[in-house]
Amino acid sequence: MQYDPIKKSLRKIFNRSAVSRKLFYILLDILLLRAWYIKREIRRFRNQIGNKAEILDAGAGFGQYSYFMSTLSKKWRITAVELKPEQVEDCNLFFSKIQNPQRVFFEEADLLAYRKEERFDLVLSVDVMEHILEDRRVFENFFFSLKPGGMLLISTPSDQGGSDVHHEQDESFIDEHVRDGYNINDLTIKLRNTGFLRVDTKYSYGWPGKLSWKLSMKYPILLLNKTKLFFLFLPFYYLITLPVSLFFNLMDVNKKQQTGTGLIVKAWK
Repeated sequence: MQYDPIKKSLRKIFNRSAVSRKLFYILLDILLLRAWYIKREIRRFRNQIGNKAEILDAGAGFGQYSYFMSTLSKKWRITAVELKPEQVEDCNLFFSKIQNPQRVFFEEADLLAYRKEERFDLVLSVDVMEHILEDRRVFENFFFSLKPGGMLLISTPSDQGGSDVHHEQDESFIDEHVRDGYNINDLTIKLRNTGFLRVDTKYSYGWPGKLSWKLSMKYPILLLNKTKLFFLFLPFYYLITLPVSLFFNLMDVNKKQQTGTGLIVKAWK
């Protein structure tokens, strides 16, 4: 299943105004369990570092995490990089409308080559590494770009059913993925070999999160791939399924998961 065409359709729908774009961000934050985990970790980072920080949003996508971080402190400076030029242009236009563009700036860049020596206090990478084959090189660039004591925060699928792959014969739910998921120990070793002094990994998307993901993401995406007419029925679909999905998200994020299809990783330089 190809996800990029759906993302393009969503961008057309919600880019009509700054208000609709913010509404889109709210919907993503509610529906995507990974956003619950990532926003909690960013708030913890905010409590530790305070009001001033240099941040890299590595693979920013729609820009929802850059927007969230920009609301936490007016003195945070956020550089967001993205491979697709249309998304870079789109995000820069949106942020120029709502706030000082010097605080949040998007630029087109390949993470295989992007590195800024000891510039950032935080590097954020949300559902990016599963798209990049040469991950060691990217980890090295992240490490190079972090200040001493800086933190890398990653969300990525695990090898415990990530990308909806549960058996060897299964195919990834997302065609753009180059790997189905990381082994938690292998990823820890890769980061330590890169030079990170401490690595903290935990599972996300345990059984409650997996059920929520199927209701809130998998089934709607499958239907949208069959026909774009399903966009007309999405509000009614979520009116029924959203309360159930939110309940499962709460269960997942408030209890340590012994296993899961996702990983939340923090690593310090």
